[in-house]
Amino acid sequence: MHVEQHYLAGLDLTGRRVVVVGGGTVAQRRLPRLVAAGAAVEVIAPDVTPAVEGMVDAGELVWHPRRYADGDLDAAWYVIACTPDAQVNAAVAAEAERRRVFCVRADVAEGGTAVTPATGEHEGLLVGVLAGGRPRRSAAVRDALLDALREGRVADHAEPGDGRLPGVALVGGGPGDPDLVTVRGRRLLARADVVVVDRLAPRELLDELPPHVQVVDATKIPYGRAASQDFINATLVEHALAGRFVVRLKGGDPYLFGRGFEELVACVEAGVPVTVVPGVTSAFAVPAVADVPVTHRGVAHEVVVVSGHVAPDDPRSLVDWPALARLRGTLVLLMAVERAGEFAEALVAHGRPGDTPVAVVQEGTTRNQRVVRTTLGELGKAVEAEGIRPPAIIVIGPVAGLAAELPGLPRP
Repeated sequence: MHVEQHYLAGLDLTGRRVVVVGGGTVAQRRLPRLVAAGAAVEVIAPDVTPAVEGMVDAGELVWHPRRYADGDLDAAWYVIACTPDAQVNAAVAAEAERRRVFCVRADVAEGGTAVTPATGEHEGLLVGVLAGGRPRRSAAVRDALLDALREGRVADHAEPGDGRLPGVALVGGGPGDPDLVTVRGRRLLARADVVVVDRLAPRELLDELPPHVQVVDATKIPYGRAASQDFINATLVEHALAGRFVVRLKGGDPYLFGRGFEELVACVEAGVPVTVVPGVTSAFAVPAVADVPVTHRGVAHEVVVVSGHVAPDDPRSLVDWPALARLRGTLVLLMAVERAGEFAEALVAHGRPGDTPVAVVQEGTTRNQRVVRTTLGELGKAVEAEGIRPPAIIVIGPVAGLAAELPGLPRP
């Protein structure tokens, strides 16, 4: 079988005219990378998709709202023909041939003089794969290679001054499922010398670490919560000042009741550089996997996330419970299992109806996930009767009852 061979090269398109004939979904896919490369992009098409129009409105490219005409490729350095009309694409390719301009023809690859590789980026590396006209194969190889690079299974030989981040990275690990960590978070984990990990961080990610990585379990530190945080801060600073790259792997998002900013302050005061990688917060992700949208048009116009680590009448509480009770939208309580009944009583006492729907999701996004549906007035009894234990998210509001209105979804 004949396999078409191509010469793979990197083009410097910065400031150079690139013409894209066609404004549909193919153009929509190709344009962002051209813009990111600094090309002076011009789109010629009677109509464009809303996404392409958004790029035009943002000043990222120029759109000529008309059909292609011979001569449109004058002074172009690179051309993409991606209209739904084969005859137009052929005419674009013919003009490009005459002008000796490389042209990608989206509908018939062999009809052009260039092809678009499956591409992806990793820490300053631009990976491109061509498979002789078999785009699914090239995309699969590209994805596998990028995954291997991000997970550290393929060494990219980056040096400390070559894309490696010094100091500490505060990485949000997401709500529990290891697949929900961000791409950047996984990428930095693959570069870590030391990982300081929370109890609620995705534990499976630790199994992917290279053997030389030191793992510090932040959940087994004695002397209580305050002393534990002091120890964590000191651990981050000590390893970073010793020249090691430290990843502080936390559950959810570092800045949502995760004490991430305290750790940042400790590092900054010690002169340690810090990178913050946001995570998928359990406050929104866990309700979602339990079929509870924290907002819904016509149902909830606000969401309030509340820490439940102190009781409503505790002098240390910063929460205005009477104000929360007057809200009609969604309340998401974190760290509130132990005092769920007290919170419910406070809300009802200040005017929130006792029949307000409530969903309690224990260990959301993991294989041990449990969902208990009840009402605000019965919340305390339901948590006790069902043996709910942390970590669990409590969602209060009309959105918690929407699943009961749809057949096939769990009902209270």
